[in-house]
Amino acid sequence: MSHADPPQSLQRLCLDLGYRFKDPELLQRALTHRSFSNEMKLVPHNELLEFIGDSVLGLVVAQILFEENPEAGEGRLSRIRSAAVNRESLAEVARRIGIGQHLRLGRGEGQSGGREKDSLLANAFEALLGAVYLEGGLKAARKVVERCLRERLRGLLEDKVDFDPKSRLQEQVQQRHLPPPEYRLVSKQGPDHQPTYRVAVMISGREVASGEGSSRKNAEQAAAFEALRRQWPQEEKP
Repeated sequence: MSHADPPQSLQRLCLDLGYRFKDPELLQRALTHRSFSNEMKLVPHNELLEFIGDSVLGLVVAQILFEENPEAGEGRLSRIRSAAVNRESLAEVARRIGIGQHLRLGRGEGQSGGREKDSLLANAFEALLGAVYLEGGLKAARKVVERCLRERLRGLLEDKVDFDPKSRLQEQVQQRHLPPPEYRLVSKQGPDHQPTYRVAVMISGREVASGEGSSRKNAEQAAAFEALRRQWPQEEKP
């Protein structure tokens, strides 16, 4: 096992992730998609690390939620956990720390926009977390989760952003006697088996935010979440 520093190009990623890998080969594996492994032969891909990371993520988030809100019911905490670790949420984290540019993809996957696919980005984040856990243990993995998901978890726990953003946004709009939000499909990209939808949310005919998702429904939720996060302009009246 190598213990050299990660390549210069990956050191910024490690900094943003909040963990410095001792084994650069483990880091590279976490960023290697099956398509690259199939083309290069004998190069291990990240799916096992993703499997481990998914389990670690669920455990750590559940622990944080319990510690922060021990009196909450199981159902509410389960819904918050699901909202915090869904594909769109993890893909947003992955984009923020620049995972996409470091993914090792096969030629076809790269040419089809794989570096921007929510599924690949979310899976790679989980794989990185799995790698952190294997090398640094649960404490190191928790630090990564807290660093990358702190804002999302805080918003959900404080009920500033509900696990159903569309319902919360509609409530706010109705309280101000405005017409219900409208959701407009902006684009649909990618192959049929793995599309990416972009939806804009309109309030009083004005676009206030947009979001992406693996389905139109998820994209609408992402747009509503973004509108709430931005504290959409509320001064307009019908």
